[in-house]
Amino acid sequence: MIKYALACDKAHEFESWFPSSDSFDAQQTRGLVACPVCGSTKVAKVIMAPQVARRDRRPEPISNAPVPAPQAPQPVAIVSEAEQELRAKIREFRDQLLAKSESVGDRFAEEARKIHYGETEHRTIHGQATPEEARELIEEGVEFHPIPVLPDERN
Repeated sequence: MIKYALACDKAHEFESWFPSSDSFDAQQTRGLVACPVCGSTKVAKVIMAPQVARRDRRPEPISNAPVPAPQAPQPVAIVSEAEQELRAKIREFRDQLLAKSESVGDRFAEEARKIHYGETEHRTIHGQATPEEARELIEEGVEFHPIPVLPDERN
């Protein structure tokens, strides 16, 4: 991992970690490195003094001075504007789908079969199914689609 000191075209300075120098270059080329203050993707490396451990120095004494209060977290953009718009559209689509369907929870496979075989009235449902239940539904020809989950919703 490499930590770079960075600055945007509006002179906001920040630091970020990258797996390698090539990774930074690839992300910067794709517009994925953005300023956490203003969101600008015009970012460049700035000179950074390396921190090297030295054995000839004694550790600094522990101070009893009060520790400054942490600053409020700053927003960090890790995706381009186009990707953010796509995620917003996916989120909107999913929210509409959930609002216009009935939640059946973990009984999804059972209810989907009942609808497929005409044992109950046709309606739009959503719920959870195990990977094995999903495979069985596919093999039976029951039509269903996974509801998209965005990466930022897992954090």
